[in-house]
Amino acid sequence: MKITSIKTYVVPPRWLFVKVQTDEGIVGWGEGVLEGHAETMAAKFSELEDFLIGTDPLRIEDTWQKLYRNGCYRGGPVLMSAISGIDIALWDIKGKFLNQPIYSLLGGPVRDKVRSYCWIGGDRPSGLVKSVKEMQVKGYDAVKFNICSELQIVDSYKKIDGIVKQLDELRTAVGVDMDLAFDFHGRVHEPMAKVLLHELEYLRPIFVEDAVVSAQVDAMVNLSRSTSIPLTIGERLHSRYDFKQVFEKRAASVINPDTVHVGGISEMVRIGNWAEAYDVALAPHCPLGPIALAACLQVDAICYNAFIQEQSIGIHYNQGGDLNDYVMPDSKFEIENGFLPIPNGPGLGINIDEAAIEKLAKVGHKWRAPVWRHEDGSIAEW
Repeated sequence: MKITSIKTYVVPPRWLFVKVQTDEGIVGWGEGVLEGHAETMAAKFSELEDFLIGTDPLRIEDTWQKLYRNGCYRGGPVLMSAISGIDIALWDIKGKFLNQPIYSLLGGPVRDKVRSYCWIGGDRPSGLVKSVKEMQVKGYDAVKFNICSELQIVDSYKKIDGIVKQLDELRTAVGVDMDLAFDFHGRVHEPMAKVLLHELEYLRPIFVEDAVVSAQVDAMVNLSRSTSIPLTIGERLHSRYDFKQVFEKRAASVINPDTVHVGGISEMVRIGNWAEAYDVALAPHCPLGPIALAACLQVDAICYNAFIQEQSIGIHYNQGGDLNDYVMPDSKFEIENGFLPIPNGPGLGINIDEAAIEKLAKVGHKWRAPVWRHEDGSIAEW
């Protein structure tokens, strides 16, 4: 079997799907967007064709190493997101070729379903109590949200008090029946992160994500030692080599690598298993499309330390397209008592609605992250 073509689809709201075709008619689907840079990723996949056309799609590890080690430059968000898209598609092909779900090819499942949380609020947190209550009705028992808007490297206690008040009101309204994950989104610097973690500890969040930007691993080490809240890092790290210092320095007790940005299923499994040796939990990042989620669920099925899965059903980014718009009716993702079932069909286990993809690819998207500024005019972390 040989790869004959690679085709990309830029589709709303902000995703890019990749289709890998073979000479035996088996098609694999991957997802390889870098949010806000879809056109760049489409060009990167075009470049990778030179290394992939005519090769055996079943030699997944050899392909991974070839794409990673070719030339002088390794790692980074663009290359690793492109490798992710190809890797996911090749695992999809192999599963279909052998008529097995991907998890069966990687040792078999340790679970049949995984707990899932839903995003609420928007870029700036608002309407949290109403949103949480709506999620409870839909069967969720965990949510995640941004806890603040712009914060200067050292900011006022008036802002800190406002953040604490809003989150205290939320905890009071929902009690202990809903687990709350606080996302600092890298928009908080270490001086304020230390203050916030202290002030928010009594609210007992299930974890705090990106307490500081991912480049500040040493700061994460200091923060981890100063709080009992589980700290999470990983969505902006792009290979096992980026995670090395996280594990060795004990910078976090939860990691959330993104299957679409970290090198695909192959690299996610390596990182997840490595994390287990450090007693670090795995909570895959996935505010993306259905192919990305299906890939995450295959990882969740086999990594013992996976405990919760992000997904993007109804997230505020999803304008013009949502998760289930791109899959056939028998493959729609549905929460059942707070859990997502692991798809058990061949490959990724889902059936893609190619007609919907073709139609919405004509619409496309030009999603860009917003530009934020502080009151003094300087650029703020989004």
